[in-house]
Amino acid sequence: MKFKTKLYTSIGSLLVLFFIIAVILMNMLEQSQVNMNVVVNDLNQRIEMASDIKYETSRIGLELSSMLTSRGNTIDLMASNAWEDSQTKMQAAIESLEKTDTEEQSQDLMAKFKTLQESYQNMGQQVLTSKKLNNEMEIPASFWTDSELIRQRMMQMADLLYGLQKQEMKNELLRSKDTYNWAVTSIYIYLAIALCIGIAFTVWIIRSMTNNLNKVTAVMRSASKSDFESLPRIEISAKGELGEIAVAFNKMAHALEKHSKVEKQLKEETEEQSWLNLKITEIATIYPVVENVSMLAELLITKLVPMVGASFGVFYVKDVEEGQQYLKRISAYASLDDSKDYMRFRFGEGLIGQCALEKRSIILNDVPDHYVKIGSGMGEGSPKNIMILPVQFEDEVLAVIEIASFETYSPLQVKLLEAVNNNIGIKINSIVSHMKVERLLQESQALTEELQAQSEELQVQQEELRTTNEKLEEQYEASEQKNNEIEKVKEALEEKAQQLALSSQYKSEFLANMSHELRTPLNSLLILAQILSENGDGNLTAKQEEYIRTIYSSGHDLLHLINDVLDLAKVESGKLDIIPKEVSFNDVRDFIDRQFTPIASQKNVQFTVEMDANLSEAFYTDEQRLQQILKNLLSNAFKFTESGSVSLVVRKVIKDVSGNLSERESQVKPMLTFSVIDTGIGIDKDKQETIFDAFKQADGTTSRQYGGTGLGLSISREIAQLLGGFIEVLSIKGKGSTFTLFLPYYQMRNKLVENSAIEEVAISLYEDIPENDEEDRIKHHGKNLLKNKKILIVDDDIRNVYALTIALEKYEMDIIVAENGREGIEVLQDNPDTDLILMDIMMPEMDGFEAMRYIRQLPEFKTLPIIALTAKAMKRSREECLDAGATDYISKPINLDQLFSLMQVWLYRKEG
Repeated sequence: MKFKTKLYTSIGSLLVLFFIIAVILMNMLEQSQVNMNVVVNDLNQRIEMASDIKYETSRIGLELSSMLTSRGNTIDLMASNAWEDSQTKMQAAIESLEKTDTEEQSQDLMAKFKTLQESYQNMGQQVLTSKKLNNEMEIPASFWTDSELIRQRMMQMADLLYGLQKQEMKNELLRSKDTYNWAVTSIYIYLAIALCIGIAFTVWIIRSMTNNLNKVTAVMRSASKSDFESLPRIEISAKGELGEIAVAFNKMAHALEKHSKVEKQLKEETEEQSWLNLKITEIATIYPVVENVSMLAELLITKLVPMVGASFGVFYVKDVEEGQQYLKRISAYASLDDSKDYMRFRFGEGLIGQCALEKRSIILNDVPDHYVKIGSGMGEGSPKNIMILPVQFEDEVLAVIEIASFETYSPLQVKLLEAVNNNIGIKINSIVSHMKVERLLQESQALTEELQAQSEELQVQQEELRTTNEKLEEQYEASEQKNNEIEKVKEALEEKAQQLALSSQYKSEFLANMSHELRTPLNSLLILAQILSENGDGNLTAKQEEYIRTIYSSGHDLLHLINDVLDLAKVESGKLDIIPKEVSFNDVRDFIDRQFTPIASQKNVQFTVEMDANLSEAFYTDEQRLQQILKNLLSNAFKFTESGSVSLVVRKVIKDVSGNLSERESQVKPMLTFSVIDTGIGIDKDKQETIFDAFKQADGTTSRQYGGTGLGLSISREIAQLLGGFIEVLSIKGKGSTFTLFLPYYQMRNKLVENSAIEEVAISLYEDIPENDEEDRIKHHGKNLLKNKKILIVDDDIRNVYALTIALEKYEMDIIVAENGREGIEVLQDNPDTDLILMDIMMPEMDGFEAMRYIRQLPEFKTLPIIALTAKAMKRSREECLDAGATDYISKPINLDQLFSLMQVWLYRKEG
């Protein structure tokens, strides 16, 4: 029953004075109810708005960091949407709070907050725009410092706003309490006037009212002293105004507790993630200084063990001896036992070997006291928990880490170990691969130096022979014996020449084998990296996609280095083919713009291409080799130019080439010049010839600022000579350089000697299609041509088989495998319904050439499509494969799109 009803029932017959008193009391109570509703509704909403501002201010920093640290081709869409959503919610909360909170102090704080928010949003938007234009750009440290400072100031403003709203609520609660106290006092005064008339009813009404009011007052008083994590509740069973107040207050208390818990949880999650990122970064700092696996193990075990609260650790690395795989102990932390029994384990031996065999982590709890001892100068004890982790790369175990602790590992420590463990395998593989390549390059360089020494020795002997012949011609009639001696010397020289030719052949074979050995692992690496980068299942995180793109990019960089070494060797041996054709100046300009305009934009360097107006539309040269030279020269210009400009100027000149041509050629002739001009660091005059030597740079010290192999200029100069031209350099230290390529200016095809040699490793899908309508039909059928087809892969390298199988099975193909040519023939005869064969060339027992010849002798397989796969990318490789019976040819590392196109062509023709 409401107060009004009670009063009317009890004192309905009282005088008009009591009626007026009742009206006044009701008005006061209604005003108190209005004030309480303001506390419950208006202030509660304002507190929620202030809390939203705090939350979104904390969130925008995380989302901006997530977007800017992405290494992919595009900025992470989820992070971008979250960033925009957070900005929108924050703006809406601020606008709503401005409308509801008109206090001068609050308005001033919100105006300052909006100014900081606008500044923060503008900074973030500028960097995001730059990031979209150039995804590879590095975010400057100053940006992170300035943006974090602004965001921290925004957090301070948000905290002040939140505190003002909470203080306002407390003030309203106090005012409401005063109103109630005043109302109670008024009731006592007015009821005293009518004490004689309705004392019995009055006592009952006052008692019922004051009990509930005291409950409300007590709860509100205790609420003002609470920390908002656990607020008291008003427990009133009566209905009416006080009941509504109790319900509203209880809802408000529940909302405040909920916001407090969310804020506390967010803070704990942020602190845990910050700790995890900090420790991963600390581990990553040791990678740049690591030179070998032993150094990596020593630094890693020393840093990782105390980081997870452990007291003992051992690092085992995989070793192979006589075909057996072992795990060899190379580093330890706080180890007391140097027994040789625990220095090496076979795969499957003990928990260390079992961890490597099963490729999974092993955790031991409640370890017995005698299992292992951890000691110090004061004593020793036994750990209670041991974790054994396999270090893997591409599903291959490279090492095992064993860590022991007196305490149980927390989930955050386990998460740190797993995160670090994922990167160790990549680093170990990178170190091993780098050491292999370095060793091969050293061997190649040593062989080259030996050949050069033999060549110089032969030249000396030829000079001695020439002198001897002159003397013998003068004394020919005097001594026949001298003629015999001359013949002997001549035979010795011929033998030396044969040895030199044989050495050159060995060098070519070595380069071919080196090409095969390097391209074979690169093939599987690039194929798997390409498949993973497509993220077909969508189960990779943005960080994992970045790792895959880094692996794919590094593989391509290694492939380019291999190609440079092979090109240099081909030039030195005279086996590099030149294929001239008509080249458009506009095509040259377009190629240069596509390649280097993004680089100029990224480095903030001005870049221009100028062409003489008197040039014809086209000229004749080898377009691919011209592009190779220009790309090398411009890449160097941008690398050594931090500010200023880089330009390419193409002109027609009349050049005196007496110092660059033989005496039989004209001294003055028309030539094209391609001048690459930069304002970079320049080159010392005494180093301007050295930079054209292979593996040499102007700054050859180990502490040099700029990296590179030093092959680009050497290859460019040799190719320029093959094109009938040469390269000149003009440079001033500290002011820039100008590299000028001079080429003969041929405008008619009959003025240029055509080279009939087939371009090395040239694969073209379209040259194998005779008619346009057939090409259209193949494109129409598309990937349906591959579905349910049985494909035989013949390759002795399990990594290539694994990578190709994964790639082909994505198109629902049936894959069968053989490890060499002999086994491939047996598998083929057991599966006569095979649709196509992918045949590797270099294999043990029976290579790909012999296997293809044998297959072509079998009548039922004479027309079966066979695509040859080889990493030995040398001259005439394509012709040799086709002569042996291959239908087509593709070199390793394999381009998957090109492979699928070739398979579609030959499967379509087979069905036709």
